Amino acid sequence: MMRLNILIVDDEKSFVRSLTFALQEAGYSTNCAHSGEDALAILERGLPDLVLLDLRLPGKSGMEILDETVRLYPDVPVVMISAHGDTRAAVQAVKAGATDYLTKPFALDELLHLVESVTERTRMRDELAYHRSRAASSSGLMGDSDAMQLLWQKVQRVSASSAGRILLLGESGTGKALVAKAIHEHSPRASEAFVEINCAALPEQLIEAELFGAEKGAYTGAHQKRAGLVALAHNGTLFLDEIGELPLSLQAKFLHFLENGDYRPVGGGASATSDVRVIAATNRSLEAEVRNGRFREDLYFRLNVIELTIPPLRDREDDVCKLLEMFIESQAREEGCRPITMLPETLARLSAYSWPGNVRELRNLVERLTILYPGQSIRPHQLPGEFLATSIRPPADQDHASASFDQHLQQTERQLLLDALEKTGGRKGKAAEHLGLSRHAFKRRLQRLGMG
Repeated sequence: MMRLNILIVDDEKSFVRSLTFALQEAGYSTNCAHSGEDALAILERGLPDLVLLDLRLPGKSGMEILDETVRLYPDVPVVMISAHGDTRAAVQAVKAGATDYLTKPFALDELLHLVESVTERTRMRDELAYHRSRAASSSGLMGDSDAMQLLWQKVQRVSASSAGRILLLGESGTGKALVAKAIHEHSPRASEAFVEINCAALPEQLIEAELFGAEKGAYTGAHQKRAGLVALAHNGTLFLDEIGELPLSLQAKFLHFLENGDYRPVGGGASATSDVRVIAATNRSLEAEVRNGRFREDLYFRLNVIELTIPPLRDREDDVCKLLEMFIESQAREEGCRPITMLPETLARLSAYSWPGNVRELRNLVERLTILYPGQSIRPHQLPGEFLATSIRPPADQDHASASFDQHLQQTERQLLLDALEKTGGRKGKAAEHLGLSRHAFKRRLQRLGMG
């Protein structure tokens, strides 16, 4: 577990030294400021888990610093420290947004109890907000833009309908899988299985067995009978992503299944039946694939009973901030660190960007920034170079742009981990602490990158 970081703001240096020693002995990490201006500068560089703020400070008063902290960093808990005669002012500070207050002189046990209480309340608040966010976004369709509201209305209508064949269109990274899951979860089939297959992720010779199952010995390596995804999805939903990659040789068999629900496992002598709602998705133009002879026209028309187009992120400018908040919170939890914050000038850059990789690119950006700058306020110069260009145009090849971004992120992450290990003599625990990650999150990243 990461050590909680506490910012102490007080102009009495001897008091700060004593407080620092006591808190560090109790296992907390501390940072100090002897004026309100210094405190704001520290907050701008990175947010602590708790601020202990004296009411009486040189320059800007404690109340002024409290006002600015509450306005700029509303999620940071602030405990006011007041002199014996300032209790009324401390109470006013709580009304103005402070989490609690302490009156000098106070016992160490009183301080530690309050710190523990405040951090626990903050943790519970964050956890509650997280679960509320998860519940609110269980459909996967985050956003208040007109485009997303219209899509959500269509999803609700289609979910409740008897439509058994649905085609989702949209650029790579727009969230077609989330829309498919939303249709399932808001349908009468929600209590049954949602089964997903990516047609581009399996070798051509295995897709048929994956879909329809196979008898023992039907092909090399088939050591036992296996059930297909069609059978597993019975009475539920079968989602085929990248349907344009379905081999031409298999398209006729899949069309037969769509017509009446009948199928035959590979190597099997008897046919079987499955009742499923089929949702297919593609970022290609299936009409163009039909013209080029790579996709059966009859299969295209059979799939295209209901067609939904997922809007690209560049057409959802109003949703960028909401998606940012969701990804920032979830990524901070994933990494075991404080969430990053976006300064207004940084948000302006993000709003002006064309997002060729769509929602996936936005999520990847948040992951990158959280890894590189945990808990910090992100400035424009900390964004990748493409966000700082004066004239931004979407690349001609959307998929290539998204893949390049992912590759660049992975290379940067790998180098960051290597540098941390080198600086700490290969000690993973120290390297994780150096990066502001939990040991578990650090180890998980090493494994994902094939480094440990």
